[in-house]
Amino acid sequence: MDAAALRAEFPVLDRLAFLNAGTDGPVPAAAVRAATEALEDEAQAGRYQPHFEQRSAAQAALREAYAKLLGCAVEHVALKTSTSEGLGTVLAGLELGPGDEIVTSDTEHPGLIGPLIAARDRGVDIKAVPLKDVADAVTARTTLVACSHVSWMTGERAPADLKDTGVPVILDGAQGVGAIPVDVGELGCAAYAASGQKWLCGSDGTGMLYVEPAFAERIRVHAPSFVSFADHHARFDATLHADARRFDTASLSREAAAFSLAAVNLLAGAGLEAVHTRASGLAARLAEALEARARAVAPRDGTTLVSWEDPDPPATRERLAGLGVIVRDLPGTPFLRASVGAWNDEGDLERLLSAAAP
Repeated sequence: MDAAALRAEFPVLDRLAFLNAGTDGPVPAAAVRAATEALEDEAQAGRYQPHFEQRSAAQAALREAYAKLLGCAVEHVALKTSTSEGLGTVLAGLELGPGDEIVTSDTEHPGLIGPLIAARDRGVDIKAVPLKDVADAVTARTTLVACSHVSWMTGERAPADLKDTGVPVILDGAQGVGAIPVDVGELGCAAYAASGQKWLCGSDGTGMLYVEPAFAERIRVHAPSFVSFADHHARFDATLHADARRFDTASLSREAAAFSLAAVNLLAGAGLEAVHTRASGLAARLAEALEARARAVAPRDGTTLVSWEDPDPPATRERLAGLGVIVRDLPGTPFLRASVGAWNDEGDLERLLSAAAP
């Protein structure tokens, strides 16, 4: 991979040490061009049959790109607006209730906590334990596990032996896809939801949901839309798509799909294996450098997130932003978090380390 060439594709890096892809990735110039071209064509040519055909084609290409990232067949992938929407689709669609138990971790993102609260309100028991212990927390009364693939707080990974628990596993992949290699078959998960705008540097309002085919039969589509149906105009005789398209978000714009597809293609063109290796290597170097400066780094695995303790995370985040270093604080915790991508370089790390000095 030509790291310098990849970095040059992101204009923001000319000015900022941008280390916040765990929230929103840096925007590639190629994605801006693709979205602009789509919008300009819509403005000049109008939005009628050719527009809808191009919109459908962009969505189909994006679905195929997401399937490659997940290591699954394209028919097992739904297009969503976010990780949160994907998780909600699954947990609400299972219609669990009294007598069911979901095991999760005690450091989950609100995007998963929300659907878990809704399940709890329906009578489901929620058991929250440290992420490293979720597999061991499964018992005979557990219905399923729902947790992060990579913790948004620390960069820890879910236990590899989750697939051996004997219950369906639903993974929040917001900090997984684009950051580390993902193979849903190898993970053995029943469902995997992820974002398009984070490590894939795509448009806000894009994401994906993988559902294992047999498990998908258990998930009810609570609010079918036009795109959910195989025969759109059959009125009350309409039937849902037999594959994951029945779970698609109701509306995904042509320009958002074009934006996200261009971003994914840019990373794929650089070589995803090299992208993953460079990002995790830089993150490891940052963690080591912080520890050498006596900073308390949160336990982490070989991922792209580095969190460390700070006396006043919100104030430090603001101070760093004023110095051109973009990280985030994690509300309710003592942590600042840096999200390190393959587009970053040693100069970005040094700017952070220098600016974050006590």
